Amino acid sequence: MSRNYGSRKRVLVTGGAGFLGSHLIDRLLEQGHDVICADNYFTGSRDNIAHVWGHERFEFIRHDVTFPLYIEVDEIYNLACPASPVHYQHDPVATTKTSVHGAINMLGLAKRLGARIFQASTSEVYGDPSMHPQREEYWGNVNPIGPRSCYDEGKRCAETLFFDYHRQHGLEIKVARIFNTYGPRMHPSDGRVVSNFIVQALKGEPITIYGDGEQTRSFCYVDDLLRGFIALMESPADVTGPINIGNPGEFTIRELAEKVIAMTGAKSELVQLPLPADDPRQRKPDITKAREQLGWEPSIALEEGLGKTIDYFRTKLEL
Repeated sequence: MSRNYGSRKRVLVTGGAGFLGSHLIDRLLEQGHDVICADNYFTGSRDNIAHVWGHERFEFIRHDVTFPLYIEVDEIYNLACPASPVHYQHDPVATTKTSVHGAINMLGLAKRLGARIFQASTSEVYGDPSMHPQREEYWGNVNPIGPRSCYDEGKRCAETLFFDYHRQHGLEIKVARIFNTYGPRMHPSDGRVVSNFIVQALKGEPITIYGDGEQTRSFCYVDDLLRGFIALMESPADVTGPINIGNPGEFTIRELAEKVIAMTGAKSELVQLPLPADDPRQRKPDITKAREQLGWEPSIALEEGLGKTIDYFRTKLEL
């Protein structure tokens, strides 16, 4: 089915009331599209989309993607899934269902409509990697029966489904592997390292580091990530992914904690706790494909992004 991708489209965003989904909705509305947000508020929040609630081109459906959805759209961004360890381990069976049943239902919808569909996958498909930095060709090192498996393996299975629908039914798919992303609208208690550190620092509490703090992560500011999302969705049909979308700047967790303390002016001490099971020792994307196929790379440095995120949490916490 041929479409003019420069024209106004009707776009479904599942998980649209979440951190990333709500920012994506903002960008799509700015581009002039009609946007339908589907969310069951398991981890999303009405606060994240309150500013667009009365927008003439915005529509909200309270819906759980583990059940089929029957609507008419041109494109689908499938972002629905708890994405932080605290949330996805709260109900691990529901997390796996969201990834797997959700993918089946959204792919079925896309097949019926002939719609292009985007999957928000994750760097967690690489597990605790033996390849560094991580390239898309790497198959990963994932524990299939550990406490993180509901998320890691759920997302891996979703990728399998996307590529099988593409091969079997000719569906136009786009698969992005997201690396650690941060910015305004993160949940204060989602357990992610950036929000954890900022909230603890602003409250003057000790900053908790798991393990020795020498494990590394790469942090991508949300605005950069969304440019990557849209560039991938608008790319030619033969660019399916998976494509790493993340910032290749690599920092130890201890370095991040020290930056947050310095930027908030906190007097917080660092406290070490045991490393959680299957916690990756290192994480850094190889973004060669994103550069070559999408013309995309991040432009916002960690200090700039942290400053905006700290300002958000100051307001959120009324400090």
